[in-house]
Amino acid sequence: MKFILQFLNSRIYWLVLLIGAVTAEAVALYYQYALDYGPCVLCIHIRLWLFALILLAIAALLLPRCQKVQTGGRCLALLIALGFTERSWRTLAIERYWIESSCSLESGLPTWFAPDKWWPWMFEIWESCGYTPEMVAGFTMAELLLASGVFFIIFSATAFAASVVRKTP
Repeated sequence: MKFILQFLNSRIYWLVLLIGAVTAEAVALYYQYALDYGPCVLCIHIRLWLFALILLAIAALLLPRCQKVQTGGRCLALLIALGFTERSWRTLAIERYWIESSCSLESGLPTWFAPDKWWPWMFEIWESCGYTPEMVAGFTMAELLLASGVFFIIFSATAFAASVVRKTP
């Protein structure tokens, strides 16, 4: 138990999150540019959550001794995990026709926040929602994203709880 608490309160935690988010972004870009599967608006929202996680992990790695940044960062990581998982669930629900919804080619973001204009190679919407490619062992991208999101929530909630436990005498 002590080892787990040490791991969750170390820089390795942030490194794991950073590597995971960068890997997920790289896989998405590979599917987009090498395999020609264009992203939908929900895919772009998921990429934005991952990009937020990358920025948070970098900040936390740069400020390892600031306990407020570490605890606040773990709380933010949990919020990012929740947002990521919600978008992943919606992607799967649309794909499986569990919900009736349609996606436009508009990001739904405010005009002052336009990542699709700043970095179109990363955040430009190419297609409408409804289909994600098959990836590994017959699982679709939406299924794997949702499974990753659930793991991400559990991992982040445990790390946040560990950082709170660490602060109490």
